[in-house]
Amino acid sequence: LITSQIKNRNIKMKLAILAVLASTAAAFAPQAATTTSTALNAEIAGRREFFGAAAAAVVGVAAAAAPANAVIDYENIEYLGGSNIVDVNNANVRAYLKMPGMYPSAAGKIVSNGPYSSVSDIYKIKGLSEGEAAAFKKYETRFVAKTPSPDFVIDRINNGLYR
Repeated sequence: LITSQIKNRNIKMKLAILAVLASTAAAFAPQAATTTSTALNAEIAGRREFFGAAAAAVVGVAAAAAPANAVIDYENIEYLGGSNIVDVNNANVRAYLKMPGMYPSAAGKIVSNGPYSSVSDIYKIKGLSEGEAAAFKKYETRFVAKTPSPDFVIDRINNGLYR
């Protein structure tokens, strides 16, 4: 009885190995070429006509695209710290580094209490010390109050630049 079970097991093992070999050989056997007809089959109309039609479609889509009406550059960019004049409504606190006596306390109060309708509004900041008011007065000609831009107001106190 045991020998017949061993023989059956050997036969099953041999059949399993034969099935694996047959499926592996079938995977590497050449397949019969099948031709299917599709709308993008370049052999029907010829390659030149196919690619000519595709290029015409691309040109048509590109010509029909509407231009983007995005603001490419902020018109008051020079007042954000790149010149001697600083916009009190949009400039970052670091723009005041070039003005001794302004950074960090006086500059922090300017950027924290805006927006301002005019430069003279900075003197109305609550808790302003005499020294800070004197620093404001010293650099008052270097300040301008432009319309606040949402692109820059969010980064006025901390723009993420660190030394």
